[in-house]
Amino acid sequence: MAAPTIPEPVASFITAVNDHDEQAFLDAFAPDGTVDDWGRDFTGREQIKAWSDKEFIGSRGTLAVEEVDIAASTITVIGDWRSNHANGRSKFVFDVDGDKLVKMTIREG
Repeated sequence: MAAPTIPEPVASFITAVNDHDEQAFLDAFAPDGTVDDWGRDFTGREQIKAWSDKEFIGSRGTLAVEEVDIAASTITVIGDWRSNHANGRSKFVFDVDGDKLVKMTIREG
């Protein structure tokens, strides 16, 4: 089965995450970008970095993409998340503006 096609900038973001590339991960977000991790919001580079240091890039997370859905500027990716912090099927909803992520929402997949 072929891997689902993931549009930019989400494809590059997932590559950055899987490569544990903190700089590319942070650069993917708009300056006022937000991460909504199960109802906990982290806005702006400083808050996103602090969250990621513990729960995302810092926990050596990887995402194996299983499904992709595209609806205008919203891209939903469902996959198997593995890290030193949490594991399991997860849904990532990305709100995109141009080449930046405005919001990433994480929920159970």
